[in-house]
This record gives sequence, structure tokens and C-alpha cells, in this order.
Amino acid sequence: MRTVAVVGASLAGLSAARCLRNQGFDGRLVVIGDESHRPYDRPPLSKEFLAGTIGEADLALETEDEDLQAEWLLGARATGLDSANRAIRLADGREVRADGIVIATGAAARTLPGAEGLAGVHTLRTLDDARALRDELARGGRLVVIGGGFIGAEVASTAYALGIDVTVIEAAPTPLAGPLGETMGGIVSALHTDHGVRLLCGVGVKGLGGDERSEMGVPPDGVWGKVEAVLLEDGRSIPADIVVVGVGARPNVEWLEGSGVTLDNGVKCGVDGRTSLAGVVAVGDCASWYDPRAGVHRRVEHWTGARERPDAAVATLLSWGAAESGVPRPPYFWSDQYGVKIQFAGHAADADSVTVEAGAPDDRNVLVVYRRAGHPVAVLGMNQPRLFTRWRKRLAATTS
Repeated sequence: MRTVAVVGASLAGLSAARCLRNQGFDGRLVVIGDESHRPYDRPPLSKEFLAGTIGEADLALETEDEDLQAEWLLGARATGLDSANRAIRLADGREVRADGIVIATGAAARTLPGAEGLAGVHTLRTLDDARALRDELARGGRLVVIGGGFIGAEVASTAYALGIDVTVIEAAPTPLAGPLGETMGGIVSALHTDHGVRLLCGVGVKGLGGDERSEMGVPPDGVWGKVEAVLLEDGRSIPADIVVVGVGARPNVEWLEGSGVTLDNGVKCGVDGRTSLAGVVAVGDCASWYDPRAGVHRRVEHWTGARERPDAAVATLLSWGAAESGVPRPPYFWSDQYGVKIQFAGHAADADSVTVEAGAPDDRNVLVVYRRAGHPVAVLGMNQPRLFTRWRKRLAATTS
């Protein structure tokens, strides 16, 4: 391979570029990113950056002396892949031809239908999103977070620490039941009520109040009005000056339609990141890797997956046709909420039992192990970093 293009310039794309150089690729390396920013760290966007305790320079993922000898095409959105000519089409009309391609286009925050053009409504996925939300939180007001997942919970926790009135709305009966299971999802999400943050569960959002659109057409600035309330399906109206929509993310794979790359909740990959097209691999939030433990494909939207899995994908790309690599480590993620460090590894849905190994759930200081047929398949820690680390290593050894 003389030219490799990495499509996506966030953590997964940067990790892939580093792996290419570390594994001996000395050809032309092109990194394409739809944002204008150099690679930056996303986890602090909902925590330290949003709180104003760190600045943009602290988010940089590259070291000051790092030089990957790459061509950086930033602010360039990929719109198509011509597999026959090995060409990536960009929104500005350019094409990038490459012998090998790493797809790392990530995911985009899901939005709330009907919220377009209504001031005070935010999603949180990018640095620009975080800038806008941080500026608005600094002015104060009543915040309503739609979605009780980890991003929504972290925003609520950060806003609470800033002295803002916060309400969290979750359509499911128990927040975080998907990643953590019903019991532990309820215990972790109880951190909201522990701190006086209102948590409304089991009710959907019907719409937003404050819309001033009329028959005059779209205003010159594209803004219809300012949000004033979140309208629930049960008829309640929750006053809001700021709304954060945290209802998940969708993989950025529309640009690959018609390319021959198989898509199924992201880019469908093998255990080593290989796609249905030779010379094309996928990593990060857009990639649905095969999990041989469960016999299914999974998208892992976590920082560690974006950092670790490119190593195997790049090895596959540079030696196409070789045997598939080993089983990736169980997915791991962490969250900081209300001063509690939450860590999780594995897949809760695979478990048939959940046991407390140390601490007490009511104290929000606990180590819980999820098992299937007596074998650990996941582990959760709340303020138990040392014990969690030991169990995470044991989990990796058990499931490898």
C-alpha cells in the first residue's frame, strides 16, 4: 500500500493513524475530518470542560512534538466512497484516492424532532456543541435534560455543581437499564435524587414549548424563538430555559450507502475490523464489530474501544488475508457523576445473576459482578477503582 486514508479525525482516527506508523507503514497517510478542529478528547466535554475547569488546549489528543507525517484534510466531510476507483468523495468536490481505507467517522447525536431552530435546545457531541452549552449554562436558568443515559447524567451532574436547577426526563421506567441492567441502573441513576435533582421516569416527551414559528417563513437568523418548556406525553409541562437532548447517537455511515460496504447499525465488521470490501476496515463508534463470545455484532461507543481496537484493524489492513486476530478485550467505560466514579466492563445483558462483592449499593460505594452460568461477564464499580481494576483483569482473562 502506497496511500492509506483515514476517514475520521477523532480518537479512533488518530489512533489508527498512530498504529499505521507504529506498524511500519511509511507511505502517504491522509487523515480526513469533517470538523475543523485537530483531534480532541470528548469525555471531558460533559464534565470538566462544561464546568469551565479546563480549557480547549487541555482537550488536545496530540502531543506537542508528535508528527505523523500525515496530510490533514480538516473541515472536509466525506460524502461517498467509489470502491471501484478506491476514491473518497468530499463535500467540496475533491476526491482522495487510497489503496487502503480506515473508516472512523464516528456517530452523531440524535435530535428531537421539531426542535430545529428553537434557541436554548442543545445536543452534546462536539467541541462546538460544548462551547455553546457552556456559554448558556454560565447565564443560568432552569435546565431540563431529556434522556437519562450517561451523557445526560453527566451534564445534569455538572450543571447541578454549577448551582443550576436541573430536571432529568427518561422515557424508560429505569435509566441506564440497557447498559447496567434494571437493578444497578436504578441504583446508579438514584444519584440524581440523592442530590435533589428531579428525575422523571417512564414518560415520553411530546414536544417543546416556546415555539414562535409563523406563516411568515424562516426568520433570517434561522431561530424561531426561545424554548420555554418541555411538554410530556402525560400532559405535564416542565419549565425550561435550557434543554439538552441526550437520547443516544446514530453511526455516521450514510456516506457509505451504495459503496458495497455492508451496513447494519454501522459498518459491519469482522472480529478484526475488516469490512465486506478488501482493503477497507472500520473502527470507533461507527463500527459494528463481531463479538465471538456472544456470536453477534456490536457497536462499542466507548473511549477505550476507539483507542485500542485500531491496532487490530490496522494490522488487518496491512496484511490483508492473514488470519483474524484474537478476541478484543471486553468493552470498558467510566463516568463521573456527583463526585462518584462509575466504572463498567463487559455486557450486562449477557448475565443471569448479579452479586455484590464489596461495599453497599445504598452507600453508592459498591463492586458488583454480573455472571452467566457462574462465569463473570461484566463488572460494575462505584467508587471502587482498585477492586474494579482487579476484576476487570480477571474478566478479560476469563472471556479471552
